[in-house]
Amino acid sequence: MFTSVDSMGKVGLMLDLIAKKNKALGTNLANMDTPGYVRQDIDFATYLGSMNSPLETKLSEKLGPSPVLMDRDGEEIDPANELMQMQQNSLMYTMATRRMSNIITEMKTVINVGK
Repeated sequence: MFTSVDSMGKVGLMLDLIAKKNKALGTNLANMDTPGYVRQDIDFATYLGSMNSPLETKLSEKLGPSPVLMDRDGEEIDPANELMQMQQNSLMYTMATRRMSNIITEMKTVINVGK
């Protein structure tokens, strides 16, 4: 049975991924002129594609303790692309926080109706 608590946990994990992606993008921008630096990224589709299984289990099975992917292609870091991805990440954050707010509102409603 699906509950709001399950959904809250998944949204919480998504917020963690969003924070990690933002950190990776910032690190990429900070190190774009560093020789030998390998670009870091996090692919949400890899982790959020199947929400039937617990997200944290899927993460640990695929990548161990860290969801950060190293871009082994050796391509140069494009600042415009990194900034665009930061904007997309910001939209994901807004969506996730709104979802979390809706879950909390639903829980408050259930509690108040039960009084």
